[in-house]
Amino acid sequence: MREPQSIWSYTLATIPLMILTTLIAIKVLGIHPLTDLGIITSEREGFLSMQMPHPVVLIGLVFIHELIHLIFIPNFLISDKTSIGITYYGGFVYTEEVLSKPRYILVSLAPFVLLSIILPGMLNAMDLLNQINQIVNPLFIQAVYLVLLNAMSSCMDMLSIINILVQVPAGAHIVSNGMKTYWKVN
Repeated sequence: MREPQSIWSYTLATIPLMILTTLIAIKVLGIHPLTDLGIITSEREGFLSMQMPHPVVLIGLVFIHELIHLIFIPNFLISDKTSIGITYYGGFVYTEEVLSKPRYILVSLAPFVLLSIILPGMLNAMDLLNQINQIVNPLFIQAVYLVLLNAMSSCMDMLSIINILVQVPAGAHIVSNGMKTYWKVN
């Protein structure tokens, strides 16, 4: 497959997707990002007062995001071709297992859909986000940040999905080898 050749070109290509996934999560959360997140704390003052989640919580989010990728890979528990890890650039799940095109898309899309659409959508539908906001504002803000950070970090997964949709024909199978992704129609 034709893919960006460096982490920097890959990151640059994902910026529009990061904006899109974040806007989708904001819509699902039903929030106004400037006032509900405390970015503007007073109409007169208009200064930033954001409190990001603790680094341990962020690492936990990365782990959960990658774990969701992992559990959608068939036979991940017994595969000697599949691993999970964290690097300076973030988390990763790596598999050399052969995946169908729909399975590859499912594996790539699962963390975004589960953590940034379904979970906050359910909480919003049950009006729990509003109750948390009214009772314990810092907890609400931390939860919303985690949803938004997951959405933002899903941009690389989205670029991968777009590459697969554009370059890989229906019925093909996909396999990764290092930083390269290959496909073959059986």
